[in-house]
Amino acid sequence: MPDDDPALSAQEELALARLALGEGDLRHAASHVAAALVQAPTLPEVHETLARLNAASGGDLDLFPIGQHAFVGAVVARAHLLAAAGRPAEGLDLLAAATGYAPGADWAGVPWVTAPGLPQRLDPERTARILMQICAAVPDPVPRRRRDPLRPYLTLARNAITVHPRHPLLLGAASALARRLGEVALAVTWAARGVRAEPSKLGEVWLGYAYRSAGRTRDALAALGRAVELDPDDLAVYADIAGTLADNGRLDEALDWIDRALAKDPTFDCAVHTAHRLRFQRDGDVAHLVALADFVRDHPDDTHEHGDLAESCRSRPWLGQVTPAAGPVLDALRQALAAQGAAPVAVRLDALEPPSAMRTAAAAVPGLDVEVAAVAEPDPREPRRDPTRPLWRYEGTTAAPTLPAPSAEAAERIRQLAHPAWPHPPAAYDAAVALATVDLDDLLGLLVHPPDAPATALGQVLTGQDPSLWVRCVQVWACLGLLHHRTDEPWAGSTRRRVLLELVWGVEDWITEAALFALVTAAWVDPGVRPDVARVVAERLADAAAVARERRVPIAVSLAHLALATPDLDPATRDLAGELVSGPARETPPGALRRLWHRLTHLFRPHP
Repeated sequence: MPDDDPALSAQEELALARLALGEGDLRHAASHVAAALVQAPTLPEVHETLARLNAASGGDLDLFPIGQHAFVGAVVARAHLLAAAGRPAEGLDLLAAATGYAPGADWAGVPWVTAPGLPQRLDPERTARILMQICAAVPDPVPRRRRDPLRPYLTLARNAITVHPRHPLLLGAASALARRLGEVALAVTWAARGVRAEPSKLGEVWLGYAYRSAGRTRDALAALGRAVELDPDDLAVYADIAGTLADNGRLDEALDWIDRALAKDPTFDCAVHTAHRLRFQRDGDVAHLVALADFVRDHPDDTHEHGDLAESCRSRPWLGQVTPAAGPVLDALRQALAAQGAAPVAVRLDALEPPSAMRTAAAAVPGLDVEVAAVAEPDPREPRRDPTRPLWRYEGTTAAPTLPAPSAEAAERIRQLAHPAWPHPPAAYDAAVALATVDLDDLLGLLVHPPDAPATALGQVLTGQDPSLWVRCVQVWACLGLLHHRTDEPWAGSTRRRVLLELVWGVEDWITEAALFALVTAAWVDPGVRPDVARVVAERLADAAAVARERRVPIAVSLAHLALATPDLDPATRDLAGELVSGPARETPPGALRRLWHRLTHLFRPHP
């Protein structure tokens, strides 16, 4: 039988459950029924077997124990048995817990949950609490493809409101669920009825959210303003008002509201997060985001998770993603891949491209004919400072690695981890701890011998359309891995700092960018290294700018973006970086590459 058919897997579990029932082994029967529920939570045969087991055991709920490490199938089975025993509120509590654990499963898609008569057996306040528990477990809004398993709860809400049409808490909670499931008009109707039934701060907040989802900004702000009048000390509402104003281009008013909140409590998490995000939105100074990252690090017990830092870094060069490389050899590579071998592609370069770019093109398109017209001065084949362990050697204009290939284990580890996007630099640092046990030689070997991309959707897109992005991913994550090498060594004399500095000042290459990003990331997570990293970034950017006055520097704009992401950078270097980013030398990736990047960062965005 195919392993990917949940119904068939459930049938196998049911067969074993029936066999155990026939032998009187109720505990084994229960374990197989619970497993079948996980595979097919709405399959009628599963519920029929559960009913048989319930009858055979005399309603023994202990067959499905719940505790600290309860199996979700046992939790759901117990919920159904509680409902059958006339205790549906307790059953709904457990179903809501299962939904919180796995929102994509259709735990509630069973007749007793959607029965019109169920709300008559429930206290309306408890129903409201259950709906609020569901809301807390899912995003706002829920993506369309993930809404169907949650619709039974919306049916429960409809039925409950029919029975209790003027219960304010129930109407507000139902509105919150309807809003998350895309039923915006219904959300407005229910929230408005709740406020009319009994005006309250919470009711006005629900109404404001519903109006905001409906695009009725003026009404949303009015409702949220009434919430503040009812409870001037709920600073979360101030942050909501500020966010709504900012989303509608009223940034100065938004910051006024945030300043009012911070005047009441300078450490209130919602206000702090919103303030830093809006101030970065106003002036683009990364210092606001660094301060937010510091706040998050120093306040690990915030009341709830915030996405302001990730939202601010998303799609921004080096803050939330690797920058795509550009240049004539990569243009030729992409052209050859698009042509799918229809004809050989030849490219004549006026100047030498970075060794990683040249080797990536040669590996991806073996028939690619590349001719380098001249090598301009300063010679890009020479390190900017003498290394103790060079990565490349040149024969003419052809580069070859000086290091051996990494181990198969290291290659597999980087395949599992490397990705072109991350929520923010501290999150990238945390994720790279998976490379902490990889040997230094392997990490360096990965830089010049990147393994093939994995056989995943991400890997297939990169291999087929732009292998350069995969190589850059490998190099970035290998350098982030270096940050976790011998972390017991003090930073100033550490191996990790020494190796990264050598990479920064090596042959002008993508590896330069990756190593500098690792140093910048270190500055984000450790305030003590910020002066050192800012100095290195300033020196490296000044060197690139000086070379750019003599010849083209392919990595100059990317280095400038890295500088703009660096904590505590001096104003003169920040100005220089701004000039490089906005100046005439800036390279914009071609339209096809921009579309590819949009697809990668939206379809394959990693979890925070």
